[in-house]
Amino acid sequence: MTMRMLRPAVASVCLILAACAQAQRTTAPQRPDGFPAVPTLDDVREVSPALARYTQGPLLGDLWKRPGLSPRDRSIVTLSALIARNQVVELPYHLNLALDNGVKPGEISEIITHLAFYSGWANATSAVVIAKDVFAKRGITSNQLPPAMGDLLPLEEAAEAQRAARVEESFSSVAPGIVQYTSNLLFRELWLRPGLAPRDRSLVTVSALIATGQVAQIPYHLNRAMDHGLTRAQTSEVLTQLAFYAGWPNVFSALPVVKDVFEKRPN
Repeated sequence: MTMRMLRPAVASVCLILAACAQAQRTTAPQRPDGFPAVPTLDDVREVSPALARYTQGPLLGDLWKRPGLSPRDRSIVTLSALIARNQVVELPYHLNLALDNGVKPGEISEIITHLAFYSGWANATSAVVIAKDVFAKRGITSNQLPPAMGDLLPLEEAAEAQRAARVEESFSSVAPGIVQYTSNLLFRELWLRPGLAPRDRSLVTVSALIATGQVAQIPYHLNRAMDHGLTRAQTSEVLTQLAFYAGWPNVFSALPVVKDVFEKRPN
């Protein structure tokens, strides 16, 4: 190959290397596993002083200290929103905070499993990558997690029969497969796994539905959550927490639906 032919090739390589170097300077720092590093408050302040102030003040200094919902429940709500929306950057911080707030490793494992069905497998898999690293650093092993299979909680036969009949009548002619999986896999297995209390499983579901704007599913699952022990005051605080972590529009879209549920339930 002559020098004249080499010059364009060398120039192209130089341009590629320069572009890569520029990209490394302008993108967020990466963790070894490829996920962006969790920004510190100083990082936020360098980009948006106002966001840093709101984070330090209303978010961390006020919202998380409101008495209407325990720190443990706030962590469950926040984890559910982050996983359902596949927002992995803040997951390491909130997984550690959840563990500090009393959420057990086994409960986190079940939250991720549950949300595979309610927000999609890929979102749950993304959360697995982050949780694996957090668990490893805290010395949490698979022995502390619920088994893949085991004894299930008792099924509320009458309530499940009514639910299954309604779904069968409405949708068996449209998607018999989803009707079958909904009964056999979700309500006769997933919802009966004992690693997460029914009330907490409902809390995860309602939080994920609100966070992803799935308002049509809220009435059934909010009533189920309240049947499992979630109070109106706690539901109110769930909405308040999610305004910060899923956005005001998603919460305001849910408010009329939640209000309707409240009004139709006996006091």
